Amino acid sequence: MTVLTSEPDSAPAPEEPPDTGERHRLTAVTGLAALSLDAMASVAYGPEAIVLVLAAAGAHGLGFTLPVTLAIAALLAVLVASYRQVIAAFPDGGGAYAVAKKHLGRRTGLVAAASLVLDYVLNVAVAVTAGVAALTSAFPALHEDRLWLCLAVLVLITAVNLRGIVDSARLFIVPTVVFVGSVLTLIAVGLFRSAPVSTAASDGHASVLADDATTVGALLLLKAFASGCSALTGVEAIANAVPVFRTPRARRAQHAEVALGAVLGVMLIGLSVLISRFHLQPVEGVTVLAQLTDAALGHNAAFYVVQFATTILLALSANTSFGGLPVLLKLLARDNHLPHVFALQADRQVHRHGVLALAAVSAALLLFSGGDTNTLVPLFAIGVFVSFTIAQAGMVVHLRGERGRGWRGRALLNGVGALLTGVSAVVVTATKFQDGAWLIVITLPLLVVAFETVRRAYGRIGERLGIGEVPEPPHRARSVVVVPVSDLTRLTCEALSAAACLGDEVRAVNVVHPDTEHRARSYELQRAWARWDPGVALALVPSERRSLGHPVAAYVRETRRAAPGTRITVLIPETEPERWWHRLLQNRRGAVVARAVRRETDALICRLRFRLP
Repeated sequence: MTVLTSEPDSAPAPEEPPDTGERHRLTAVTGLAALSLDAMASVAYGPEAIVLVLAAAGAHGLGFTLPVTLAIAALLAVLVASYRQVIAAFPDGGGAYAVAKKHLGRRTGLVAAASLVLDYVLNVAVAVTAGVAALTSAFPALHEDRLWLCLAVLVLITAVNLRGIVDSARLFIVPTVVFVGSVLTLIAVGLFRSAPVSTAASDGHASVLADDATTVGALLLLKAFASGCSALTGVEAIANAVPVFRTPRARRAQHAEVALGAVLGVMLIGLSVLISRFHLQPVEGVTVLAQLTDAALGHNAAFYVVQFATTILLALSANTSFGGLPVLLKLLARDNHLPHVFALQADRQVHRHGVLALAAVSAALLLFSGGDTNTLVPLFAIGVFVSFTIAQAGMVVHLRGERGRGWRGRALLNGVGALLTGVSAVVVTATKFQDGAWLIVITLPLLVVAFETVRRAYGRIGERLGIGEVPEPPHRARSVVVVPVSDLTRLTCEALSAAACLGDEVRAVNVVHPDTEHRARSYELQRAWARWDPGVALALVPSERRSLGHPVAAYVRETRRAAPGTRITVLIPETEPERWWHRLLQNRRGAVVARAVRRETDALICRLRFRLP
């Protein structure tokens, strides 16, 4: 017998590969745009911080600008090399926290994590206020509204990051390219100038250069070095956020780290060379970058391009924190040092709770400072120096343990880097202590204590749940389901049907309030219940104080005493709103009953959400 078969007209379309989320992750280029804005923008205030310190020693002191910058650039090279090793050794991210937790102990890891959290939060506040300050300098009429402008910029950056880190990276590529291109053009043109084109930026402004100081001591150079190291903030962000890169994640993150170090180093050294070449002096009301632009390019359209690019990048450099901190919070939550909600990941690879928490704390800082940059700057950069020191010290232990090829040279490199950043952390803290750094000294250990408290709480919960232990075999016990009802509706029918599926016995409970009107409604419900006859008894429970939750809890306790060993479940029926604003129309009775039963009994609580057709 022959069986005839017909071929289909066309072959079925091949199934699309499952979405692994890679398209929502970063490449080396987009990673550089999303995670390096903080470091890139630091060239706007890093060289200026050096000049302001050295100005205390007069013109002779300013002659040390280039040597100090070269020392900072050398430290930058050490940090980039160190964090390349951190990325390779810890591809799950976490940076200093991951290194310290494994090689220096859990508590040292928590110190590193706390310092990074503080640095990320302060970076957002400082970046936003600095960007808005640059804007209000160009448009003085906006000065009184600077706080609202800061909050508006924060809302914008938060909204972009809630859409995904790739979207934020794409949005910030153009401002980053414009800023870096402007600064590199400024440096290239300035190197061919034998004299400044213009000094209009400083005309009419008082110089802050000391007149009679000529001695440059080691302490002054160390202070200038520590202040200039503020330009290194953000170097660690890529190592903290390795998981947000596309595969191969470690290699892409390493490429982004090296590119960041190269571009940042060239800009810092180039600007420092121009400062020495043009013999610039710090003046009130004009930034050093503005003076350099004026001297190299002239007071023309190019001058305003650089200033506006600086303004935009300063404001957007807060995005570095939104890329790095949520990943760090996820690792802390995974290790039980933060609520587990921070480990949840939404669509587009967004750690939504971390983003929102960062935005909320940053908004509080902006409100506290009134949008004033000078209030926040003394608190900035201390945390990142602490994390630098811990990360490099941990890498020394890591390299010593592995003893791979050339480990001694790399360990020496990390050891020298740890010494330099450790000294910088001490100097910055000491010199800025009275200006507000004391707040960081207090907050840092408090954060560590908070992490430990959360961990102990999770530990107690784990012991009670028997996590890691083999539980007893499950057993069936007689079960009673208590259903609070207030009226005879379709919701009541659905609740009783669900209760009948859950327990051996179902009991409906109606709370009778003392006033005459409510008592009458309860008795009318009792008569309607008898006519309906659902096969479930209705118990009227009196309430002396018009309370709703406590009488239900008292009924549950009485049921428990009457039948020890019975499993009691309180099923609370509620409607699921069709639209979000319908939630405002709900009476919240279910929440009141659930709260009372949870506090006063050991009954199980089941909240039945019934979606209206």
